[in-house]
Amino acid sequence: MTQPPPPAGWYPDPAGTPGTRWWDGQAWTEHVQQAAPPPPPPPPPSAPQAAGPSLYEQPVLLVNQKTKLIELTNEYAVLDGNGQQIGAVVQVGQTAVKKAVRLFSQLDQFLTHTLEVRDARGPVLVLTRPAKLMKSRVVVTRPDGSPVGEIVQANVFGRIRFDLVAGGQVVGAIQAENWRAWDFAITDAAGTEVARITKKWEGLARTLFTTADRYVVLIHVRLPEPLASLVIASALTVDTALKQDDRGFN
Repeated sequence: MTQPPPPAGWYPDPAGTPGTRWWDGQAWTEHVQQAAPPPPPPPPPSAPQAAGPSLYEQPVLLVNQKTKLIELTNEYAVLDGNGQQIGAVVQVGQTAVKKAVRLFSQLDQFLTHTLEVRDARGPVLVLTRPAKLMKSRVVVTRPDGSPVGEIVQANVFGRIRFDLVAGGQVVGAIQAENWRAWDFAITDAAGTEVARITKKWEGLARTLFTTADRYVVLIHVRLPEPLASLVIASALTVDTALKQDDRGFN
């Protein structure tokens, strides 16, 4: 039994061209429709734009307190080893009353201070030093409020030591080897020095960073979290958050 011819329509060209040919229901016509070209391949994903250098990637940080006539708001510029500014430490939450107290009294250590550590991405750490009587304590958090750890003053007399505490465990320490000469060793939980705060550096800052408000942070190795953040926090704020006390070292 003979099959009926297919209905009229476009069908693969029996002549072998890559297009289709019109069948009118009885015979092939001269009308040929070329095949559509394949769509172009999607563009490769663009590389993410670098936001700028991170404080966590620098082996050398230069910390320079911005000079003000009267120090009511602490602010530091953070530079890399080539002298380029890559971050800042800025005091936030200063009310008019607190500024007045700082202006007309010597009660700075009895006030709560909050500092933001910023790099090209924006705030990376928030440090809060509650009002103190004898020992300093600095609470370190992420900008979203999630906890990182604490920097806790361990003693009052002698060479002051600060413990770096995370999750209730001591993960490192800051040992003031010579406060007036600004030599601070930062160690991990095993007592190995992993960073140093000092005036002694043979690079760019040798002649520029010579006062207590200008110092060099040398980070010897890439550190895991939360130690990395606690070292950054302590190194960048040792002057404001840790060093202010009532023994003449303000």
